[in-house]
Amino acid sequence: MATNEIVSTSAGIGGAKGQARSIGAILIDSGRLKIEDAVRILRLQKERSLRFGDAGLQLGLITQADIDFALSSQFDYPYLVRGESTVSQDLIAAYEPFSKQVEALRALRAQLMLRWFDDDPAHKALAIISAKRKEGRSYIAANLAIAFSQLGERTLLIDADMRNPSQHLLFSLDNRAGLSAVLTGRGGSETIQRIAALRDLSVLPAGVQPPNSPDLLARPMFSDYLRESAKEFDVILIDTPAAADSADAQTITMRAGCALVVARKNVSRFWQVQGIGAEAVHNSATIVGTVLNDY
Repeated sequence: MATNEIVSTSAGIGGAKGQARSIGAILIDSGRLKIEDAVRILRLQKERSLRFGDAGLQLGLITQADIDFALSSQFDYPYLVRGESTVSQDLIAAYEPFSKQVEALRALRAQLMLRWFDDDPAHKALAIISAKRKEGRSYIAANLAIAFSQLGERTLLIDADMRNPSQHLLFSLDNRAGLSAVLTGRGGSETIQRIAALRDLSVLPAGVQPPNSPDLLARPMFSDYLRESAKEFDVILIDTPAAADSADAQTITMRAGCALVVARKNVSRFWQVQGIGAEAVHNSATIVGTVLNDY
């Protein structure tokens, strides 16, 4: 991303009243830049008619990562810094929002908004399904949830894989209460955990593994919960169990009404991918598309 400076040097490091905070002010407040170093950058900026970021890079006092961090603050686009968060670094949308991989996620997000998500309460939930484990289903679900939250969409990520849950590990969350508690009437809205650093993202972990997950997911309570959640959230993404392991994924897809199929390059079998899609359609669900994952 190109370097930039929103506030001119005449406004000072802090910027004029009513203006956006400058890159220098943001970096100072976050502890990434010392005041005396900011003054050095401002001096070079004025002498050579440079942008603040370019001057800082020339002096070796800031990095491109610092500039990207400041720009994300200026444009209200939150993301995480490696080493400063307990969220898994596998979640590339949270740590490298300007990378080519995340551009692909944003393209996927745009397609989903065009094809499914709208103001209709019945078009708020989307199941993320795959034929087998280790095809990147949970990875896609988590990164896509982050991408939607960065757009300002109130996003809920539900880990409905109560057999092999992973979202609590990816986001470093307490998994003692979650979807299993909600579906047995032992949990409510307090089981949803906000991801504070990614303001518009909330996660409902799977919770304690129940002995009867197929029965719980088949209960009307699951549909009721999705319907009620649609009043509070703009986007609800559901991570599902592998379709080859149980019928849970198809039950979830039927409740959500729509699914995104995930396949992994050089791993997934075409006939299996085709099969889970056909079964979802047979259960009156919409297949909005297929993602070929190379993770």
